[in-house]
Amino acid sequence: MFPLPAPRSRFILPALFLAVTAAPCVHAAAPIDAATEVWTPVPPVINAPANGVPSDAIVLFDGKNLNEWEPLRPDAPGWKIEEGAMVVVPQPTPCDERTKRVFGDLQLHLEFREPAVVKGDGQSRGNSGVFFMGLYELQILDSVNNPTYVNGQAAAVYKEHAPLVNASRAPGEWQTYDVVFIAPRFAADGKLLSPARLTAFHNGVLVQHDVALTGPTPNGPTFHMATLPPYTAHAAKLPLSLQDHRSPVAFRNIWVRDLTLPGPAAQP
Repeated sequence: MFPLPAPRSRFILPALFLAVTAAPCVHAAAPIDAATEVWTPVPPVINAPANGVPSDAIVLFDGKNLNEWEPLRPDAPGWKIEEGAMVVVPQPTPCDERTKRVFGDLQLHLEFREPAVVKGDGQSRGNSGVFFMGLYELQILDSVNNPTYVNGQAAAVYKEHAPLVNASRAPGEWQTYDVVFIAPRFAADGKLLSPARLTAFHNGVLVQHDVALTGPTPNGPTFHMATLPPYTAHAAKLPLSLQDHRSPVAFRNIWVRDLTLPGPAAQP
């Protein structure tokens, strides 16, 4: 008969636990690599209230007057204000409205409303547009159940880039565009250094992602060209304009922020 093993003490495991937990904790000091820390220049502080206008923005229309705007043609009557909105007054010979100020790189916010009563189809329904520097158009159109060429629907860079998605709201509802536009750069001899670029959100949805423009978007005499018009050197800053395309599209809450971005400086 073999002897039974001696019973283990019930105090061994707790004793080991206490010995382990009583040992001091040693942590290696985390190295601080100052070479990866940038302290200057310190970004300027602005006030950005919820659903409001940033403190460094230029308000182009707040529903009170059209002091920041002028007709493209001096003989035209200009647009009107109705219930705090800036409304296209269709003319027999269309006349856009443009800003009195000039801009290059900018961030733009605007709200627009297509006519509640639907008339026409395709490019004849609620057509307007935002022209950066008076040359580069982000299309405005009633694109709810309204087939047309996709690089001419709402939120298209006209004839150049179709939107990623159709985020249009129903006619009569207010919509928003939030856009970052980077002006083209030209050398002193007129050679193109870098094309215009555009990122846009339509009703909060990304519709254009840093697209490069091939040149001015076709409009007016260039509308029926077989090829898109090329770049021609122009001033570093030019007016922003809104299009009269014979439809009473309305606008409100328009503001811009002048941007100073890294990269080649724009030529004067």
